[in-house]
Amino acid sequence: MNTPVLGIHHVTAIIGQPQPNIDFYTGALGLRMIKLTVNYDDPETYHLYFGDTAGTPGTAITFFPWPYAQRAQPGVGQVLSTAYAVPNGSIEYWLKRLSKRSVSSQRAERMGEQMLTIRDPDDLQIELVETDQLPDVQPWLDGGVPREHAIHGFHSVTLAVAQHQPTNDFLRDVFAFRRVSEEADVVRFETNQGGPGGFVQVQARPDLPRGEMGPGTVHHVAWRVTDDDAQAYWRNTVIKAGRHVTPVKDRNYFHSIYFREPGGVIFEMATDCPGMMVDENINALGTQLKLPPFLEDQRDQIVSKLPSITLPVRL
Repeated sequence: MNTPVLGIHHVTAIIGQPQPNIDFYTGALGLRMIKLTVNYDDPETYHLYFGDTAGTPGTAITFFPWPYAQRAQPGVGQVLSTAYAVPNGSIEYWLKRLSKRSVSSQRAERMGEQMLTIRDPDDLQIELVETDQLPDVQPWLDGGVPREHAIHGFHSVTLAVAQHQPTNDFLRDVFAFRRVSEEADVVRFETNQGGPGGFVQVQARPDLPRGEMGPGTVHHVAWRVTDDDAQAYWRNTVIKAGRHVTPVKDRNYFHSIYFREPGGVIFEMATDCPGMMVDENINALGTQLKLPPFLEDQRDQIVSKLPSITLPVRL
């Protein structure tokens, strides 16, 4: 069965207060708020989604706000940074844009690519990487960033592990990823289709403690599979590789399974379908609180316990 892992589907992190998060991702980064919902396993917690115009798989970064939790320490067994793809020649634009918004950024280079490293309001590391191989997505142009500099979905994620080999072997032997480059203590792999959106860096960080779970940390990275049949294939494959895998979870916009890769990072495998427009049309994405059918009869109770937020004003 030819069911390759297509690339990054989404990245989900834990934050503190929701409003600074909304303001940063829609204001500073110019992404679209594509879904306002709740954590289905904890309905008194928002689940915020930001991405491209249509919420295309491979563009969505999502957040669980824990307003009263203590900030956690990221470390081994977690995603240390999430990188977006931007067009070549965009770094100067982003330096000026972020500076005007009092967001500090720092130039860097990795594996021959020019990039900026940024810290969001919860100290999560975000990267903007210049590339001429832009993922085929629909950049959100109502967020104030012109098309020639706009974010075009994910470029890569960087995993922190105690040692390379277990994770490297899993990515190569189970996921069939290709090892494409190496620099210092970082090894880059890519999915079958390759390129930005399909990159993952594995970084050996024996100096770091085991990562904690809380505000300021990435909870998991989700990998794209086409549909339920592909997901079933991969669930069986991962189980045969000796990993404990959850049953399929219906997340309304996609179906998900979860497990830890050998280095401890939580992986999700999420289907491309049914997609973000299963419960609202493209023009309405992210404009109102959406609940799954099994929570709809609890709407008043849920809303009463969620913190008040101001949604972004569209240009």
